Amino acid sequence: MKVFACGDVVPGCGRSFTAPDEAGILAQVADHAAADHGLTDIPAELVEQVRARIVTA
Repeated sequence: MKVFACGDVVPGCGRSFTAPDEAGILAQVADHAAADHGLTDIPAELVEQVRARIVTA
């Protein structure tokens, strides 16, 4: 299982995500970024920051 905490990239955000794989995390994070942070076009640098902070639980 993979885990990502949005606050590791966006200080102050308390959302966290779990999924069986990285693709599942990235899909959830994309939805969250659009709905809660207003990001509809996610820069590649941000995707890399997220990937770097996904951990295995």
